[in-house]
Amino acid sequence: MPKPYSYDLRQKVIQAIELDGMSKSEASQVFQISRNTINLWLQRKATTGDYQALPNQPLGNGDKITDWEKFGKFVEVNGDKTQVEMAKLWSVEIKEISARTISRALRKIGFTRKKKLMVIKNEMKLNDKHSVKR
Repeated sequence: MPKPYSYDLRQKVIQAIELDGMSKSEASQVFQISRNTINLWLQRKATTGDYQALPNQPLGNGDKITDWEKFGKFVEVNGDKTQVEMAKLWSVEIKEISARTISRALRKIGFTRKKKLMVIKNEMKLNDKHSVKR
């Protein structure tokens, strides 16, 4: 997300338009910002009384699963079910969620469906053809 213009710059632009009588087009050229930005600042000042930048919102939406200990216990009990079945069971207990949400939550707690983690070794097995005879 881009950084908002400073409050100081906003003050200068609004002051140049309102007090000094500069047009929006002139102000946009002098301060090298778009007219649309100036219009948005003036609209914000008209509605809220100030042209302060809005606070940045974090990306994404919040987690629908907030009690991770309870979810961990739920997974221990229902770990043999599919993600769709787990979503239906969790929705009955708490609130409606999708299988994709269950998938993200399982990944977040480190749950895997694999029974055994396999380590791939970078070894070459020698057989009779490739062995060196001495």
